[in-house]
Amino acid sequence: MDNGKSELRWGVAQRLEFIEFRLFWDGHVNRSDLMEQFGLSVNQASADLNRYIGLAPDNMVYDKSARTYVRGPDYAAQFLKPDASRYLAQLRSLADGLMDSDDAWIAELPAYDAAPTPARGVNPVTLRSVVGAIRRAEAIEVKYQSLSRPEPSWRWIAPHAIGFDGFRWHTRAFCKTDEAFKDFLLSRIIKTRGVEASGATDAADADWQEHVTLEIAPHPELSETQKKVIALDYGMRGGRVKIKVRRALLYYALKRLGLDTEPSARRPQDQQIVLLNREAINADHR
Repeated sequence: MDNGKSELRWGVAQRLEFIEFRLFWDGHVNRSDLMEQFGLSVNQASADLNRYIGLAPDNMVYDKSARTYVRGPDYAAQFLKPDASRYLAQLRSLADGLMDSDDAWIAELPAYDAAPTPARGVNPVTLRSVVGAIRRAEAIEVKYQSLSRPEPSWRWIAPHAIGFDGFRWHTRAFCKTDEAFKDFLLSRIIKTRGVEASGATDAADADWQEHVTLEIAPHPELSETQKKVIALDYGMRGGRVKIKVRRALLYYALKRLGLDTEPSARRPQDQQIVLLNREAINADHR
C-alpha cells in the first residue's frame, strides 16, 4: 500500500485523503462531495471513488437506499491517520473566521463556538518584511512600541524565527540596540524601513536552540477521582506528562498553563496541575 500511495499524484492523493476523512468523521461520501470540494466532473469523481475502492476495498460499501458510499465495518485508514487535532483545528479556524465553511472538509458541522480572543493588529506588510528578512538573513529597521518607553523608537533587528505564545505572534530576533536576542511582538512593529545584511543567525540564539522539559502532574491536593480526570485532560500516563518547550518560549508556556505562580496561589480545583521540576528548571536558567 505504501508503494502505491507514494506513486500517486498529489491531487489524486489529496482527494483520496478527503474520501477517507469523510468516511471516518461523517460515515459516508459520494460523488457530489468530491465534485463540490474539488470542482470535478462526474466522471472524475466516479474514477476517484473507484480508485479508492480498488486500493481499500473493505473501507466503504455502497448503500443503495441512501445512494451513497458508507464506512465499511472493517474500515482501516490507509491514506489519512485520523487526527482529532486536525478536526478541531478546522472548527477553530471556522470560529475565528480564518476558513470559509466551503473550504472545510467536515460535511456536517456540529454547533461550535470559541471563547473570544482579541484581534491582534499585525500589519500584513510588516509581516511580509519580517518573513522576508528571515528568509534572506537580513536585518531590518523597525519602529517599535515597547512598554518601557512612552514613544515608539527606531531600532535594527535581525529576525530569524516566528513564534506564537498562544495569544500573540512574535518574531525572535537579535536586537542591535540591546545586543541580545529578544522577542518582538509583531503587532507593536509600527513601521519598517531600512534593510541590510546580517551576521546574526539562529545558531547563536542559545535560548531558541535549547529545549527544556516540563513535567506536569495533577495538583496533589485534588481527590483521586479529580486527579484521574485531570490526567485524562492532559493525556498523562502514570500520573504525569512531559512537555518539551524552547527555552525562549518557556515564560509564555508557563503562563498559558497557569504554572507561572506557586500552586498555593489558587485553589487546587482552579490550579489543577503542578510543575514537578520547577526547581530544576529555575536552577538551570540562573
